[in-house]
Amino acid sequence: MKPDDILALMNEPACAHNAKTKSGCAKPQPGATQGGCCFDGARNALLPIADVAHIVHGPIGCAGSSWDNRGTRSSGIETYRMGMTTDLSEMDVIMGRGERCLFQAIRQAIESYRPPAVFVYNTCVPALQGDDIEAVARTASARFGVPVIPVDCAGFYGNKNLGNRIAGDVIYRHVIGTREPDPVPPAAQRPGITTHDVNLIGEWNVGGEFWNVAPLFDELGLRLLCTFSGDSRFREVQTMHRAQANMVVCSKAMLHVARKLAEDHGTPFFEGSFYGIKDTSQAFRDFAGLLGDPDLRDRTEAMIAREEAEVVAALAPLRRRLAGKRVLVFTGGYKSWSVVSAMQDLDMIVVATGTEKSTEEDKARIRALMGPDARMIADNDQTALIATFHECTADILIAGDRYIYPALKSRIPFLDIDHVRRIGYAGYSGMIELARNLDRAVHSPVWDQVRRRPSWTPPTA
Repeated sequence: MKPDDILALMNEPACAHNAKTKSGCAKPQPGATQGGCCFDGARNALLPIADVAHIVHGPIGCAGSSWDNRGTRSSGIETYRMGMTTDLSEMDVIMGRGERCLFQAIRQAIESYRPPAVFVYNTCVPALQGDDIEAVARTASARFGVPVIPVDCAGFYGNKNLGNRIAGDVIYRHVIGTREPDPVPPAAQRPGITTHDVNLIGEWNVGGEFWNVAPLFDELGLRLLCTFSGDSRFREVQTMHRAQANMVVCSKAMLHVARKLAEDHGTPFFEGSFYGIKDTSQAFRDFAGLLGDPDLRDRTEAMIAREEAEVVAALAPLRRRLAGKRVLVFTGGYKSWSVVSAMQDLDMIVVATGTEKSTEEDKARIRALMGPDARMIADNDQTALIATFHECTADILIAGDRYIYPALKSRIPFLDIDHVRRIGYAGYSGMIELARNLDRAVHSPVWDQVRRRPSWTPPTA
């Protein structure tokens, strides 16, 4: 990938931080890939496209260390869970056989799985030795009659977030707009209800959580052309340009995709979340507002009233047990504020939240929720995080899975909110599941036992 292309992706006009500083995102620094490299971000962003063959071009470690590390789920085909790699050896590098290995890998993937497309992810070794993956992709596509999409995302280009952006840029340039949506089938048409086509951008269906809200879209007559990229199919991604409104779920990863669709196709978008009662309701209200359909607005309010009444009743006993508990949220991106909102829905007190991968818009939302003096943690040092937990006298830590062992060793109640989990917390029903798991974690009898002084130790003076 050319340096100018990388710099362009790091200067996002729709980002408030860029508009304020005029300097774009922070440039890659040594050690910036600690939370995931560029390849990791690109592959994670596109891997949920379930029917595509995803080939990692590089040594076995790149594919082996990242295989199946996102908890996204598919409602059907699972080609995406098949780990495919060119498995370059030292001899392949020495003899310059990288491009030949890649072509043969594409052939094998197409002949074995008959995918609608093949995605090829470039990694550090072939990028350093100069493999032309775009030329190989063009040749293979012409030879086999299947779209082969090159994703140039070598790890040393930058961090995980840059990889997300590269993935979105590749999809916008090579995939979106290459097919028209199918007409709404007569069986799906409902008398008196206008069907509106919409997209979700930056929604990964982690733990199948989007399925919690998908039936509500159907009820309101909102046809999802694509959830990019959770539980999506290649043919759905191709039609994203025909949506009437877009919702950006993970703005730091995919904001530029929504901006390009707005600029080139006039599709309005908003940023939202399905975590928590208020945010879930607001997301549906925002869709109704953008689409400008009065009947849709009325039906949306009726649906929200019904769902909120049910979830409030279900949460009542759990809220009594959780109200007033102090929680330290250490996540990033849109979860840095959306999880805060969900905690406040349960009357819990958020003492601090992490902002390692958050945009300026995310931080503004945090201040709106927690006040202008909200404590935000950008440092991902584990020792410092545990110290902050004790300093804030928190009752539970909500963070990604890499913090689970330091937390449990420190005898701290912990809830995993990372993308590798298999439990979905989105939507109204997801809120109930989240409250149940928080209650189990905070009130587990194990904490009294592990914190109790052992019977064989002498009493303190």
